[in-house]
Amino acid sequence: MVVEFGLLIVGAYLLGSVPAAYLAVKWSRGIDIRKHGTGTVGAANVLRLAPKWLAIPVTIFDIGKGALTVWVAQLLGLGAAEQVIVGVITVIGHNWPIFLRFQGGRGAFTTLGVITMLSPWLGLIMLVLVYSLAPLRQVALGVFLALASLPIFSWFLSQPLGIEERLPVTLGFVALFLLGMLKRLITPRTLLSKSVSMRQLLLNRLLFDRDIRDREAWIRQTRLQAGSAEQLPKQQGKGN
Repeated sequence: MVVEFGLLIVGAYLLGSVPAAYLAVKWSRGIDIRKHGTGTVGAANVLRLAPKWLAIPVTIFDIGKGALTVWVAQLLGLGAAEQVIVGVITVIGHNWPIFLRFQGGRGAFTTLGVITMLSPWLGLIMLVLVYSLAPLRQVALGVFLALASLPIFSWFLSQPLGIEERLPVTLGFVALFLLGMLKRLITPRTLLSKSVSMRQLLLNRLLFDRDIRDREAWIRQTRLQAGSAEQLPKQQGKGN
């Protein structure tokens, strides 16, 4: 079983590293998603840079790879701790993929897949928390609140289980929260945030996943970058 677990960890990282968003934009537009829009390798940036329908298979793939690795761990009869480790490794692969020189996405959908396989109720709670703020255009804040609260929910909603089952799952959710927030914090500064203090910058990134509080100004910047991406294939065509 140790060998199977080791192979599953390697496979989870490699599967997590498959950059569906990068491939979708590269194949459809011929550009590098990391250099345009928000620069993130995720479905949200696919919406800005490629045909909108491509975001659907990208989202399904990102959720699916998180769910699949945990499901395989369950099929092998691995315990809760091993299942959590496999899920966390999959998210690490998505966030820091070997195939893109460790420049990946935020891992929100892959995390959702992992959480749903570990506890469908917690996956539902995450969806509700995230998209309850969607009408207010604060999905990033919803993701923060969901990931921050899931360890608490997992501890109390799993109350009938013994501490040996609850503890690894709860610690796994803590790890998923830290991975998601770390990815937000370590991105390079943009020109819009040069005058923002480090304290405010970190707060903006943690809560809103952007460098500045002004959402409209941030969106304008990403649209300009996306617009430059639209011109790039035309210029390349003229050059040929």
